[in-house]
Amino acid sequence: MRLDFTTLAAREAYQWMVTTIMPRPIAWASTISAEGKTNLAPFSFFQGVCANPPTLMFCPVNNRQGGKKDTVRNIEAVPEFVINLVSHRLAEQMNACAALLPYGESEFEKFGIVSVPSDLVRPPRVAAAPVAFECRLDRIVNIGEGPLAAHVIFGRILAAHISDDVLGADGRPDAHKLDLVGRLGGDDYTTTRDTFSLERPD
Repeated sequence: MRLDFTTLAAREAYQWMVTTIMPRPIAWASTISAEGKTNLAPFSFFQGVCANPPTLMFCPVNNRQGGKKDTVRNIEAVPEFVINLVSHRLAEQMNACAALLPYGESEFEKFGIVSVPSDLVRPPRVAAAPVAFECRLDRIVNIGEGPLAAHVIFGRILAAHISDDVLGADGRPDAHKLDLVGRLGGDDYTTTRDTFSLERPD
């Protein structure tokens, strides 16, 4: 089978991408508007970028009308955000935050998600998240126009909050204890409890 992506409609290309590029970690991004209204939304185009300087990225895509997601609007106004990682026990709450709410209505309040203040940025973090990265905006790279085009958001990691409960004997996070969820295609997810090891060559 060969797909010619140069001829595919955006929605069709998206479906092929999300059912092949997986598992995808989830960035549960908390932001705040200039008026102080909080927002919390999940994104599965997410990854670390580099450690010098410590940087991560995630990609909110435009909605079906071609408009920016609330997350992008908030970061443009207040260039800070928190990336909360999603453990299996938080999956239902994370999924609820994919609902389309009116701009300015807080998912924290709507879905009863407990927040705590961040140390270095204005948006709060999810209290129960096993890991939360406080970030300052580095840059936004816009790719494409209209529906399903993307705003690639790069953030400088300023601080991380890691629950002691997910640390292993070596003092580092343990994948099984983290029990993070990753997005597959459609409505399917996986967890970091399903692992195997390979020794890297010299």
